[in-house]
Amino acid sequence: MENRRITTSTQSTNLADILERVLDKGIVIAGDIRIQLADVELLNIKIRLLIASVDKAKEIGINWWERDSYLSSKAKDLELSRVNAKLTKRLELLEEKLKKK
Repeated sequence: MENRRITTSTQSTNLADILERVLDKGIVIAGDIRIQLADVELLNIKIRLLIASVDKAKEIGINWWERDSYLSSKAKDLELSRVNAKLTKRLELLEEKLKKK
């Protein structure tokens, strides 16, 4: 007699499926840490963690990594362009002052 088992949804779900669901839907983990001594708050830390795919994050309006020069070469180039423009403007002002003297 052959031993057959019925596969349930929990048995057939693997780690890749779970990760895909979490990234597709997103998950938020939130917590607060407070340290008080005699009703005096010494430390208050608020922790917020969002785990989601890049597409899901953009869909809900989160894209801070695109403006962070440590994470995005486009942001780094943009930052360098801004600094270059400021320095160019300052140089032009200094050259004008020198011409007037």
